[in-house]
Amino acid sequence: MRLIDTHAHLDFDDYNRDREEVFKRAREIGVEKIVNIGADLEGSRRAVELAEKYDDIYAAVGIHPHEADSVNQKSLAEIIKLAASSRVKAIGECGLDFYYDNSPRQTQKEAFKKQLDLALELKLPVVVHSREAIAETLKIIDQTADFAENLIFHCYAYGPEEIEEIIKRDYYVAFGGLITFKNAQPIRDALKKMPLNRILLETDAPYLTPAPNRGKRNEPAYLEHIVKKAAEVKGIRAEEMGKITTENAERIYNF
Repeated sequence: MRLIDTHAHLDFDDYNRDREEVFKRAREIGVEKIVNIGADLEGSRRAVELAEKYDDIYAAVGIHPHEADSVNQKSLAEIIKLAASSRVKAIGECGLDFYYDNSPRQTQKEAFKKQLDLALELKLPVVVHSREAIAETLKIIDQTADFAENLIFHCYAYGPEEIEEIIKRDYYVAFGGLITFKNAQPIRDALKKMPLNRILLETDAPYLTPAPNRGKRNEPAYLEHIVKKAAEVKGIRAEEMGKITTENAERIYNF
């Protein structure tokens, strides 16, 4: 089965001890490509370094809402420089996180808008982080441009009602380990509604490790559990889910 992990953070220190083995285990279960996502400026630099070192690793560059106060003219100029690499496939992750509120909400909104503008300018897809902020997230996107077919809602954590608004706009939605959690029926109900041609799979490693490996550090090799659960929810074979989501990832990320 060919798979693509559309969102991971393999530049994190969690992998300093065994990064090569992590990549090897991913390849062994069929993960052909991994998109390593920048969460801040330094992480974006590391993401590009990894992508330029390994043929099967690609990068997205951006600044997470937790770090929204670091989004300024200087940091955006560096993101533009990093995005010039042919290994960079998207801007992100950027967006709104009103669950933790690690940055003031107005600052998050301004930082998000600036990065959406940047994605438009650079003609790259955008990877959106949205937690406890679906209405505000959609409002800012709608006010910026029509991002149909060029935007990914990563790590979907809302329910079936919210997904209808995303489906209307023709965005891609990435589902991860959350769909394997016992208490995550609303997310599985949302996945049921999602058109197959807009579904992506991700690990968000090292976070949100899927069952049956909960409690361990997450890694791209665990994508096999996510594809099986996604297939079960949609009532199709795992091989078919793998094929469809891989083709979707190749389309949005222009592989």
